[in-house]
Amino acid sequence: MQHAKGHGPQLITYADRLGGDLRGLAELLRGSLAGVFDGVHLLPYYTPHDGADAGFDPRDHTQVDPRLGTWADVRELSATHTIMSDVIVNHVSSRSAMFEDVRERGDASPWAPMFLTMDAVFPDGATEEDLARIYRPRPGLPFTAMTLGGRRRLVWTTFTPEQVDIDLRTPQAWEYLESVIDALTSAGVTLLRLDAVGYTGKEAGTDCFMTESVKRHTQRIIDMAHERGADVLLEVHGHHTQQIEIAKSVDYVYDFALPPLVLHALHAKDLSPLDEWLRIRPANAITVLDTHDGIGIVDVGVSDLAPGLPGLLKPEQIDALVEAIHAASGGTSLAATGAAASNLDLYQVNCTFYDALGRDDAAYLLARLMQVMTPGIPQVYYVGLLAGEGDMELLARTGAGRDINRHYLSFIQFSAPTTPT
Repeated sequence: MQHAKGHGPQLITYADRLGGDLRGLAELLRGSLAGVFDGVHLLPYYTPHDGADAGFDPRDHTQVDPRLGTWADVRELSATHTIMSDVIVNHVSSRSAMFEDVRERGDASPWAPMFLTMDAVFPDGATEEDLARIYRPRPGLPFTAMTLGGRRRLVWTTFTPEQVDIDLRTPQAWEYLESVIDALTSAGVTLLRLDAVGYTGKEAGTDCFMTESVKRHTQRIIDMAHERGADVLLEVHGHHTQQIEIAKSVDYVYDFALPPLVLHALHAKDLSPLDEWLRIRPANAITVLDTHDGIGIVDVGVSDLAPGLPGLLKPEQIDALVEAIHAASGGTSLAATGAAASNLDLYQVNCTFYDALGRDDAAYLLARLMQVMTPGIPQVYYVGLLAGEGDMELLARTGAGRDINRHYLSFIQFSAPTTPT
């Protein structure tokens, strides 16, 4: 059964971890899930889809990983479903052909200006204060020592050494991003999720996050998207007042405050913070309870990015919430978060949302009702769709904290009937 595309619920999923590939996912959306979702956020399906950060480190952002399908498969799915895809704005893979050329040839490479080194931002050197001010979602400094054309350089790597930051002050970077947007929109993608765009504004004397240049970068991408018939979703974790402000200038923002506030309401039996947020939040929001990342804590707390402003939750409420999640999950979230996992997520708790509520079916359904009744476009993560428990086997195998909520599922697992009890 085909249904009209619209602004109804959307599924968030990896093509390989639910349907096997793009055609298998299309079969699910038009078969078992027919009429359930108007759209789908296809998590990175570029080459390679299974890199160091599950596709968020593309070697070739303009190519569909042939193991998953082709652009024709994306275009075919867009005939019945709104498709959201990621534009990974801040970085590319350190194994991309462009950066490999820079490794070999250094400044002689035509791509050399596109990649950020420390001295590109701090040509006169950086003080301890300059470096300590830099905002980063991981511990440590955002640089990795690499040899470029025989010379040791400090390359800017905000997330991991496998993800090399690009310099949006250069024409090479914009030529690259335009090629990505062209590839996506030509295949019928009409919603572009700007991943990590908040980190693209590296400026000396700032915290290098959501700076004035980020606003210019974002607007330029919005203009490119609108010219090609696509809307833009900005992905930014930060103080809740930032989301309110950002929402004024983009098509959509995430409501990242909603998940921890819903959990607080159900664990602490306190609706006041959620009620306050519902009164002030932007309406042009994508609502989520769970995503491919962890449950954001920074979005409801105080932040160095907004000094002096209170969070939606007090520090003691956040501490109690994190402990409640760890207890409800039976300790699985504790094993997947912070120093216990190789992906050190300083501002997130890695856990399935079902586990975060102690696998309580009634509480989980109530949480989903709260989500869909909140103004915006609701997105449901594929693990959350199936009320998934933490994948401790995958976590043990990879050591990556977020893999606790990045299951590989088969058609049999998805279609198996529930046995009455």
